[in-house]
Amino acid sequence: MQALRFYAGPAARRHIEQHGLRPQDIGVIPAAAGGPKGLILGPIDRFLFGEWLARSGQPVDLVGASIGAWRMATACLNDPVAAFERLERDYIAQHYELPPGQKRPTAVQISQRFGENLELFYGGRLDEVLHHPRYRLHIVTSRGRLLLRQDGGLRTPLGYLGAFTANALHRKALGAWLERVVFSSAPAQADSLGPLPFGTLDYRTRQVAMRADNFMDALQASCSIPFMLRPVRNIAGAPPGTYWDGGLTDYHLHLQYQPPASSPIVLYPHFQKAVVPGWLDKAWKGRHRSSPALDAMLVIAPDPEWVKTLPNAKLPDRDDFRRYGQNLPARMQVWNGAVSAATQLADELARWLERPDLSRLDPL
Repeated sequence: MQALRFYAGPAARRHIEQHGLRPQDIGVIPAAAGGPKGLILGPIDRFLFGEWLARSGQPVDLVGASIGAWRMATACLNDPVAAFERLERDYIAQHYELPPGQKRPTAVQISQRFGENLELFYGGRLDEVLHHPRYRLHIVTSRGRLLLRQDGGLRTPLGYLGAFTANALHRKALGAWLERVVFSSAPAQADSLGPLPFGTLDYRTRQVAMRADNFMDALQASCSIPFMLRPVRNIAGAPPGTYWDGGLTDYHLHLQYQPPASSPIVLYPHFQKAVVPGWLDKAWKGRHRSSPALDAMLVIAPDPEWVKTLPNAKLPDRDDFRRYGQNLPARMQVWNGAVSAATQLADELARWLERPDLSRLDPL
């Protein structure tokens, strides 16, 4: 069974028909929110950043939200293959010892441990991320407005009820409750921040310079799922306020991409075909369709039939934390099994890139 599917926007397909797909063609790489689902992309990440892209020298913009931000920050480290292997091990092995009578970790406990783990992972290595010679990192966060300006026992659920209702009416209306704030590293050998690799007319957006004194907070904020982790308050160099998971505003980063003409492809390793705009859009299937914003995009994703061959016939997901509870060995066995099977994805991608088969290009 073939494990990998390819979905191309019209501009991406035309380019591949005329030129194939070369490492120097890649201008932007997005990375979605989605928690443990991102583990399935580990072998592809190691191949792309450890081998294939290393054959070229052009700048590449890396855009990530939540676990996608963690993955793209990891891509900026020296020896990305080893870094991705460590990310995979650490994520799979995460565990919270609970006192007697406590059934699940609190948001405070998870946030504290997560911050400690980020410090262990990136501590002493920020220069590698912030000053990568090729990769420019963009971490997407969601800044609370109205009731969501602060976290609270009543404010937060009421705020997200308001956000859900506004988003149901129109995606742009969500901007009254949450705004997109993107923390960007500066281009190599540049004095200024430089533009984002996507347009921002779709949704209210701010861009903030990523620095040594705000990187950890920005990355933790991008991963701070409401009710599971605490939001991050008052990030250095950014507008004051409360910052939540970047997937709330940009779940799968359905953005108005603007890759350079010299590197015109947006290459998107993803865990599914649909590029859902925001987390609150999951229920609105009509918003899951492609759009002209994605014309230059090539999505590479697991075949849904192949996914059914994985343990539990699905990708790893956050429900597994509840399913396995304190049975860490059982969850680790299932997740390691899925990640091990995912080496087939990377192997198929490597073969396809050597000689792209246009018959396998489906419309995005």
